[in-house]
Amino acid sequence: MNESRFMVDHVRLESGKPFEDVAKAFERQLGRFDPDVAKPLIAGGDIEGARARIEAMAGPSGFLLFGTTDHGTLLRIVGQKRKAIQYVVGNPLFALQMTQHGIRAGLYAPLRVLLYENEEGKTCVEYDKPSSLFGQFNDDRIASVASMLDRKLEALVAAAVE
Repeated sequence: MNESRFMVDHVRLESGKPFEDVAKAFERQLGRFDPDVAKPLIAGGDIEGARARIEAMAGPSGFLLFGTTDHGTLLRIVGQKRKAIQYVVGNPLFALQMTQHGIRAGLYAPLRVLLYENEEGKTCVEYDKPSSLFGQFNDDRIASVASMLDRKLEALVAAAVE
């Protein structure tokens, strides 16, 4: 077994905009990932058709929604009533630009974003900067894509809270 340490740049943004409004604005910027897009690839079929389908799925942000977890609802198990949703977002075409050079980059693609309401009723958005997550692989080809993801993720969050 091999262990290593690396620094992660964490972003936390607080907004006075209501949680539901931020969630809706965030989701409007995302396309929806359809896992069936991989079926032609598995069958050895139309690669360009699959690429075109993925491109067409992307939202205005360039990202797709892979899934959500409603952590607020889960907290009811321990008697807490909170608003909190974890979003899993990314784009397979962005991921491929990295994983073709280092498959380990797949550990962090897609990305995670947490949207929640804090104790003061403010809406918060948190995520780890992709450049810091992918930077541990010390590959300039991966790092350039990760920097692009930093900018796209920052723009996505800014659009949701404005």
